[in-house]
Amino acid sequence: MLPLRWLTRRNFVALASGALLAAGSGKAWAEAALGDDGLYHEPWFLQSFLDLREDLETAASNGKRLAIMWELRGCPYCRETHLVNFADPAIANYVRDNFEVLQLDLIGSRKVTDFDRQELSEKDLAQKYGIRFTPTFQFFPPSSIGIEAREPMAREVTRAPGYLKPQHFLAMFRFVRERAYERGSFRDFLGTKG
Repeated sequence: MLPLRWLTRRNFVALASGALLAAGSGKAWAEAALGDDGLYHEPWFLQSFLDLREDLETAASNGKRLAIMWELRGCPYCRETHLVNFADPAIANYVRDNFEVLQLDLIGSRKVTDFDRQELSEKDLAQKYGIRFTPTFQFFPPSSIGIEAREPMAREVTRAPGYLKPQHFLAMFRFVRERAYERGSFRDFLGTKG
C-alpha cells in the first residue's frame, strides 16, 4: 500500500490515466502534458537554470549525458516524439536513466547561457548552432572540459535532425551512450545492430 503523502494530485492523475508505477521504485509514468507554451513536456525532463555548462556538469556527475531537444509549437513530429516515442516505457526508461534532456523552443525568448558564457535567447542559440528542424536532438560530450574553446557545431558529438521512428530513436540514444560516434557513423551503428 502506498503512503498517503505519495498521493499528490500529479500522481493521482498519472495513475488514473493508466500510467505504469514501477513497484517499490517510486517511479510513476505520466503522459506528456501540453504546456501553456504549446509544447509537450515530459515530467522527467531537466528543470534547469538554462546554463549549458552547469547542465552538462550536473549530467556528468549523475553518470548521464546531456541532450537538448529543440521543439516548436504546433510541430507534428515533436508531438509524435512525445506521444509515440516517449510513450514507450522501454524508450522513456532508457533515455531517463542515461540522459538529462533539456527542452528548448526554436523561437523561444528565454535566456540561455551557452558553454562559452554567452547569454542568448533560445531563438538566437538555435541560430548559433544551426538548428533548422524540429524536433532536433543535440548530444554533447560526457565532460565540459575544453568545450567552450570549440566552435559551436563542434561542441556536440552528434545530432538527430528531424523525427526518428521509435526503433531508430532508441538506437540514437544508445549510439551516444555507448560512445559509438567515436568508432563510426550512426548509419554504421545501425548496420551492426541489425
